[in-house]
Amino acid sequence: MGEARWLTVTSPENSDGPELLLEPNDGYPAMKALKESLVKDGIPFTAFEVDDIDAEYDRLRKLGVKFTTEPTEYDGAKFAVFDDTCGNLIQIYQETD
Repeated sequence: MGEARWLTVTSPENSDGPELLLEPNDGYPAMKALKESLVKDGIPFTAFEVDDIDAEYDRLRKLGVKFTTEPTEYDGAKFAVFDDTCGNLIQIYQETD
């Protein structure tokens, strides 16, 4: 893909499970504008459910992840948002009901 690289991420517990594909957006101006607008408005690009949000929040913070929103409870769920350092906000959440 020219200078870009194809990267997929899987869980170490289930390498045959869901796969996350990370793609560069340099060649597609509309996607770059969308992502910048989402970050500006504080809207996560995607969300992942976790079993224990407080434990995951603590684990990720210890690894140096910078959160824009600390664990917050709202409407049957608890969520936190972090910056993935690639121009995206990512949400983790746990259902509480």
